[in-house]
Amino acid sequence: MHGREEIAVTVHSRQSAARRRPAGARRDDTGSVAVEIALGVPIGVLVIFLVVAAFHLGRATIDVNSAAAAAARAGSLARSPAAAASAARTAATASLAGQCATVSVSVDTSNFRRGGTVTVAVACTVTSEGLTGIGIPGSVTAKAASTSPVDVYRSKSLGFAISEASSGANPSTAGA
Repeated sequence: MHGREEIAVTVHSRQSAARRRPAGARRDDTGSVAVEIALGVPIGVLVIFLVVAAFHLGRATIDVNSAAAAAARAGSLARSPAAAASAARTAATASLAGQCATVSVSVDTSNFRRGGTVTVAVACTVTSEGLTGIGIPGSVTAKAASTSPVDVYRSKSLGFAISEASSGANPSTAGA
């Protein structure tokens, strides 16, 4: 062969599985259920934990929004900026008691006057253990802010309660 190389190629024909198996024999599925369970159970458990965590995170976000609204309302009902800040902090921490690892409340009373507003920002840090129920390290912070108007027709505090005021129109305190 003048400078030519011959290459030998062997071609194997594949027989179909039906021809190789004896008549009446079935395909062997031994172990396939074990493999499906070994893969499916951990993935299913992971999906369940993710759904539970998402549910608890959504609930925490709703609770923080509710706490911010309640704190802003409590602050707007107070008679002075200092009392508004104190009432707002108390309302927010009471609303989120036991739900957060840390609670941060910021109260803006710079516009505290008739027709003004009280704005409250609340941040709640929830641990991932609180979200999933198992001790995975990490945390998520849910934040919300709410503004509540101060009543236009409100009167300023005169330093005493209404029941202590004496009035000629109130016969029960006239002779006191």
